[in-house]
Amino acid sequence: MLGSTHGTLTTHSRPARVVACGEQPPPTVHGVPEARGGGGGQRSGGSADRDVSGRPLYAPVPDLDRFFRPGSVAVIGASDSEGRPNTGITRQLIGWAERVGARLHPVNPGREQVFGLPCHTSVADLPEPVDLAVLLVADPVPVIEQLGDAKAKFAVAFASGFAETGADGAAAQARLAEAAERSGLRLLGPNTNLNAFETFREDLDGPAIALITQSGHQGRPVFTLQELGIRLSHWAPTGNEADLETADFLSYFASRPEVGAIAAYVEGLKDGRSFLLAADHAARNKVPVVAVKVGRTETGARMAASHTGKLTGADGVVDAAMRQFGVIRVDGLDELQDTAALLARARKPVAEGIAVYSISGGTGAHFSDLATAAGLQLPTLDAAKQAELHQWIPEYLNVANPIDNGGHPVGDWRGPKIIDAILADPSVGVLICPITGPFPPMSDKLAQDLVDAAERTDKPVCVVWGSPLGTETAYRHTLLGSSRVATFRTFANCITAVRAYLDHHRFTAAYRSPFDDAPRVLSPSARKAQALMRPGQQLSEHAAKQLLRAYGIRVPREQLVTSAAAAVRAASQVGYPVVMKASGPQLAHKTELGLVKVGLTSASQVRDAYRELTDIARYEDVPLDGVLVCQMIERGVEMVVGVTHDSLFGPTVTVGLGGVLVEVLRDVAVGVPPFGEDQARAMLGELRGHALLHGVRGAPPADVDALVEVVLRVQRMALELGDDLAELDINPLVVLPRGEGAVALDALAVCHGPGGAG
Repeated sequence: MLGSTHGTLTTHSRPARVVACGEQPPPTVHGVPEARGGGGGQRSGGSADRDVSGRPLYAPVPDLDRFFRPGSVAVIGASDSEGRPNTGITRQLIGWAERVGARLHPVNPGREQVFGLPCHTSVADLPEPVDLAVLLVADPVPVIEQLGDAKAKFAVAFASGFAETGADGAAAQARLAEAAERSGLRLLGPNTNLNAFETFREDLDGPAIALITQSGHQGRPVFTLQELGIRLSHWAPTGNEADLETADFLSYFASRPEVGAIAAYVEGLKDGRSFLLAADHAARNKVPVVAVKVGRTETGARMAASHTGKLTGADGVVDAAMRQFGVIRVDGLDELQDTAALLARARKPVAEGIAVYSISGGTGAHFSDLATAAGLQLPTLDAAKQAELHQWIPEYLNVANPIDNGGHPVGDWRGPKIIDAILADPSVGVLICPITGPFPPMSDKLAQDLVDAAERTDKPVCVVWGSPLGTETAYRHTLLGSSRVATFRTFANCITAVRAYLDHHRFTAAYRSPFDDAPRVLSPSARKAQALMRPGQQLSEHAAKQLLRAYGIRVPREQLVTSAAAAVRAASQVGYPVVMKASGPQLAHKTELGLVKVGLTSASQVRDAYRELTDIARYEDVPLDGVLVCQMIERGVEMVVGVTHDSLFGPTVTVGLGGVLVEVLRDVAVGVPPFGEDQARAMLGELRGHALLHGVRGAPPADVDALVEVVLRVQRMALELGDDLAELDINPLVVLPRGEGAVALDALAVCHGPGGAG
């Protein structure tokens, strides 16, 4: 099947990080438990609605309030002995508990006091039930069980050496996950760190960024944004995700009123479905999610698996899934911080047009070229607006957009008037001012004028400060001191962030959750199709087409015959010219074996073709269920539509250019069910060759509506037969001229073995 999307689990050993508790080395651990409820953050808080496969349709939102703001904290393995690894951690946790107003209880059988606090010998001796237990122990499993008896709500396991180290570590982590399941508490980690207990500035206001990272150090650039005046509210370092995972924090953060954007660094997803539901929850709440997802390359996927021990997933499928649910995928940490900052702080756009305003015509032209190439719209300002601007800008300078002020007007009273006039234009939704280098007589006043204008407008004002130093007063104090101006250091990051800002608001304005329309019950088509399935087998072309017929997908007029005489009769009924093909459950590539004959126009040709096809099959020792005599369709655009099973997301749907082009061009788009008609059309728009569907070189436009209908019917098939259907390949699907439909000329279907996809 084209574009197989099976993810792979790769492992790589690395030294375990030692976390002391009585100075013991940590063990190795990992595993992926089923979704569950219970403990301090019920997973079952959402709707009970289920799809046709019994999977939830809405994201449960765990109650993590007491994780981030506990009333009481226990530190198991606390230490104050200098030089010990646990001592620094204990000291930081004491400071954090004081800041959040939590009572902290050290637990260590070898100490009476830790940093002056009474120390308890065991979990059973704690003076009160705790909201959060931090485990500085080598083997967390026994402590988890004790905490369950003590009714603790949350626990954090720092120890590494779990699933990231291979099979033994995965088995150990599975035991840890099972212990958490039995205890009823929710567990963060293992292989996590102290990022959740960092110092967050309380003096900043406005919408905040919530941060999720699987690698703690990768979140540092975003966390540092608060030193530039951008508010952060939470940091979830998810580690190996034996229990609590990225999706849990995504759902929780998207429900918090103070969160304006979520920034995530994702190495691998524990469960694709949970991630989609969480992203859907964020999209419903119109909360932007910006993510770096590693694993685009084989090397990156291998390293990600060795780090967190999770599946990275086939990157094309991950990319498609994120795009469908509005997750903004960026490549670098600098893009992550800049894009999240703009999305968190900027108000809803009032227009989609970009105005580029600069001191230099060359700077404006350069930026405009890059912005236009990225798909941003630079509307030409109308004659009246240009005339207004020329009151302050010399006539010989271009003010149509980009707007070149020539430099001198920014140094006097004209500067603010120019900026206000641009922002007042109804076609302008964002003002971008690239300042490529500091020239204090101009750049300092321009920066201040932009900051002042940003306070007067509801439109985003973006500045690109191009100086490599970044020590200038206009940058460090004027621009970064503004809570309204979005300041960037590169053209590329500014363009990425502005495009994401406009895309997000356009997406959420039109968003309708595909889960709302996902099938809840099996259709009559599914019951017919299930009777055709053969566990563990590939169906013959004839049987695969019966499967398509069950779902209302059109196939050519054809008959399956088992004799030359029957072939001649079938040809006269189907109508000449005809195509004849061998049909059998082991035939995937009939053309290569010479088992397809096209353009047959007479009874003698049909008779000869039948004998030749059966002779070849006999010689190749290929069993047949007969020979298909098919209507010949000679015009239309050849496409491919298929289903395959992804290890993270389950059934996925592929559409692309078909026929021989499928293997040459590999021009395909992927959709992750459920999705609606708009997404099916968007998939077609992603194809490099989509223009073929609209008619080229005199060809008539193809029946795109019929193609979309086939994609949606195949999606329904994937959802309803997911446990039975491993693979489906319709190639070619000929899309006829507009109004004439689409016809599946060939099909291949493979059934899951006994037990289904699981």
